[in-house]
Amino acid sequence: MEDMLEDTVLVNLRINGRLHELEIPAHKSLLDLLREDLNLTGTHMGCMTGHCGACTVSIDGRVAKSCITLAATLGRAKITTIEGLTQDDGTLSALQQAFWDNAGFQCGYCAPGMLLCTVELLETNPDPSDADIDTALAGNLCRCTGYQSIRRAVKAAITTTKEGAPQAAE
Repeated sequence: MEDMLEDTVLVNLRINGRLHELEIPAHKSLLDLLREDLNLTGTHMGCMTGHCGACTVSIDGRVAKSCITLAATLGRAKITTIEGLTQDDGTLSALQQAFWDNAGFQCGYCAPGMLLCTVELLETNPDPSDADIDTALAGNLCRCTGYQSIRRAVKAAITTTKEGAPQAAE
C-alpha cells in the first residue's frame, strides 16, 4: 500500500493559458495541485466531497469540482480557474465586474463556482431565464447572500455582454 501512495505521474496541463509539466503523486487531486503546486489559491477547499462548489474549475470548457478530480487523469486538459477569468492586463472581466458592482459576493468563498458556472451557462445560453440561472448555479452553496444578489449579478453580466463588453479571458 505504501508504494501505491508514492507512485508519481507526469502531467501536462494548460492552466489559465499557461502550460505546466509536473510530476505529481498519482492520487493528488486537482485542487491540491492548483493550491499547493501552483499557488492558485482562488480555487477554494470547501467540503472535499464535491457538494459545495468552492473548488469549481473549468476543464475543457465544462465545470468540474477539483476536489474530487484526480489531476493525473487530465492528460492535456485545458483548465481555467477563477484567476483565469481576469483580463490579460489584470483587470476584472465583464462577468467579474458585474458580480462586484451588484454585490454578488460577500465573503467570496463561493466565487469560483458561481463565476465559472455562469461562464458555462452564458456560453450555452446567452439569454437564460431565472430558472436557467438557478439550475446552472444549483451545485454551489453560498452562506452569505441568499442568492438574490448573485442572480442580479448574472443578469447584469448578460446585459453587459449584450452591449458588447469583452468576455472572460481564455
